Amino acid sequence: MSGFRTAFVTIASTLLIAVAGAVVPAPAAAASLVEVTGFGNNPGGMRMHIYVPDTRPANPAIVVAMHGCGGSGPGFYSGSEFASLANRYGFLVIYPSAQQQAGFGNCFDTWSDAAKRRGGGSDPVSIVSMVTYAEQRYGGDPNRVFATGSSSGGMMTNEMLALYPDVFKAGAAFMGVPFNCFANAADFPPWTSKCTGGSMNRTPQQWGDAVRQAYPGYTGTRPRVQLWHGTADTLVPYSLLQEEIEQWTNVFGLSQTPTSTDTPQSNWNRRRYADGSGTVRVEAYSIPGAGHSLPTTGMAAVAIAFFGLTG
Repeated sequence: MSGFRTAFVTIASTLLIAVAGAVVPAPAAAASLVEVTGFGNNPGGMRMHIYVPDTRPANPAIVVAMHGCGGSGPGFYSGSEFASLANRYGFLVIYPSAQQQAGFGNCFDTWSDAAKRRGGGSDPVSIVSMVTYAEQRYGGDPNRVFATGSSSGGMMTNEMLALYPDVFKAGAAFMGVPFNCFANAADFPPWTSKCTGGSMNRTPQQWGDAVRQAYPGYTGTRPRVQLWHGTADTLVPYSLLQEEIEQWTNVFGLSQTPTSTDTPQSNWNRRRYADGSGTVRVEAYSIPGAGHSLPTTGMAAVAIAFFGLTG
């Protein structure tokens, strides 16, 4: 076990260095990343940074962009393309910084009982407070709030869509896991996890029930979901992409058979699941040969387009 853990930390550290320095430089604009303190109820003890582009509409959309384990909001800001896209399309970007340890540091809490219940506490409540702050301070549009993230941030993306479907209109999860995949804190680290151990397999109904039970009685529109995973991911197994697909298609009452498949870019295999009106509710990208290294160049722009922010 100790060897696996050492290997995981080494790989994760290498990934963080690569992501922090390889995707895009910080946006060349007068706007800058600003830390916000006292943003509201913060049971997760999280830090909040926000990027507000100089040019934006009176009521800009809000994108919550979440880092992987061992990372930070400022690190994800400088190592991803969301801020440069914000400059182009005029939306706000919130970059939360997780403080939970879970065996190796700065991971979003997707395992505790509190984090699995709407209003239960921990990181999800803190993130909603950040959204409310952005709405009140910068006139953010409550009808255009979106979530995205990588690895632990991708896991939290699914979490927020399940717990707060009335807050988030869509999400894009990179290398995530289904909502309620982790049993508890002991199940989170990959070297002990049943969720990420490579054999997790529940029925679509079971996965869908987990989401429905997170906010009992909710009858409103569910947020649309975009999912990304590399086929060679050894930290968060590629097989979990199928479990995510099963969860969200069941929530939407859709068939497990995609309504269309295509390759929108070289080496990006996409499955789309549309409802009876033709609206794509779930879409999933398989990236052949990719490891635990998403998003790579161009993927953030596809996520933003899925949110409807490029029109």
